[in-house]
Amino acid sequence: MQDDFLIYQAQTTPHPLAMEVSHAKGSYIYDKKGKAYLDFVAGVSACSLGHSHPRVVEAAKAQLDKYLHVMVYGEYILDPALELTKLIAKHLPEPLETTYLVNSGTEAIEGSLKLARRYTGRTEIIAAKNSYHGNTMGSLSLMDYEERKKPFYPLIPDINHISFNCEYCLNTITENTAAVILETIQGGAGFIEPHNDYLSKVQKRCNDVGAVFILDEIQPGIGRTGKLFGFENYNCQPDIVVTGKGLGGGLPIGAFTASKKMMDSLKDNPKLGHITTFGGNPVIAAAALATLKEITESNLMTEAIEKEELIRTHLKHQHIKEIRGKGLMLAAITSDAEITNKVVLKAQDQGLILFWLLFEPKAIRITPPLTISKEEIIKGCQIITSILDSIE
Repeated sequence: MQDDFLIYQAQTTPHPLAMEVSHAKGSYIYDKKGKAYLDFVAGVSACSLGHSHPRVVEAAKAQLDKYLHVMVYGEYILDPALELTKLIAKHLPEPLETTYLVNSGTEAIEGSLKLARRYTGRTEIIAAKNSYHGNTMGSLSLMDYEERKKPFYPLIPDINHISFNCEYCLNTITENTAAVILETIQGGAGFIEPHNDYLSKVQKRCNDVGAVFILDEIQPGIGRTGKLFGFENYNCQPDIVVTGKGLGGGLPIGAFTASKKMMDSLKDNPKLGHITTFGGNPVIAAAALATLKEITESNLMTEAIEKEELIRTHLKHQHIKEIRGKGLMLAAITSDAEITNKVVLKAQDQGLILFWLLFEPKAIRITPPLTISKEEIIKGCQIITSILDSIE
C-alpha cells in the first residue's frame, strides 16, 4: 500500500509518516497491524472530541438517512446548517450573529478577506509576520515567509506585515487599511500568545481608523484554550471571527462570522460576492452541531485548563526549555531542532503521535483531543520524557 500511496496520492512532503490506518476511536488511532497509537495531535487540532465520538457519528448517520447535498449554499433552508449558525451566534457577543459556512479554514480566510475589502471599499490587508492562515492564494499572500511564497508568485497585492505583540507597529494601521488579520494565538510560529493586552490595542486602533479586525480562531477556537473562542481569554472582540478545524468534529468545515450588516455586503453589488457549492453541507453541519453542543454542554473547556496544568507538570525536562500556548493548544520547545525531530519520530515507534509546527523547528506540537483522559496525558508525557532521557 505504501508504494500505491506514493504513486497515486499527491504528497505534501518528501517523507510522509505513511501510517496505514485501520480505525480510530477515542484518543487512539490503530494501524493495520493492530498497533494502537495514543493521539497527542488530534488531526492537527481538528478532532476536538477525539475519534468517532458517538454523538458526532450518530448525528452524521441520522442526517445521511434524510438528505445529502441538495443545492448550492444559501438557497435552501437546511435544518443542520441553520441550527449550527444559530448556536454559533448564541455563543458570540453582539453583533457577531451571521455565519457563512464553507468547506475549510483557508476558504473561510478567503471569504473574510473579501468581506473586509467589500465592506470598507479599501484594499490594504495587514497580517503578522510568521503568521499562517492557510495555503490557498489569498491565505498564502498573508504569509511573510518568502521561501514558501515565492514559487507561487504573483500573489494578491497590497499585503503588509507587522510584528505580533509589537505595539509600535500599530501605527502602520491607517485609514487605507481594509483589515488587520491575526491569529489569536500564533500557531505555526510556535503557539505564541498575545501579551500586554495586545489584541485589545489592535481592536482599538482598527476602530479608530475604520479597519476591520479579523481574528483567525481556526486552531484556538472551539474550546481548545478553555474558552469556546480563544479571544475570550484576551479582552478583545473581532469584527470577523474565523473558525474551522475543531468545529467539524473530524469532518471538513470552515466558517466566518460577522455582523449581519457587514455580511450583507457580500450578497449584492455584485450578487454571489462569495459562493460555495458544498459549504453548509447537511451531514457536515449535523456533525458540527453535535460537536458544538457537546463542547458547550459538558465540562470539556474547564477540563482543558486542568489538563494543561497536568501536561506542564509532567513534561519537566532539561531538554524542554519552555511550554507555550494555552489549554490543549501547547508546544514544548526543546533546546534543538534535531532533538524535536528525534522525539516526534521515536514517539510514533513507541505508540504516541506527535507532530511539528511550521516555522518553529524546535517545537513539539501537543494538541490532543479535548476528551483525552488524565491517565492518557500522563502516559503520553512519560513516553516523551523517556525519549528525552535517552538523548545525550
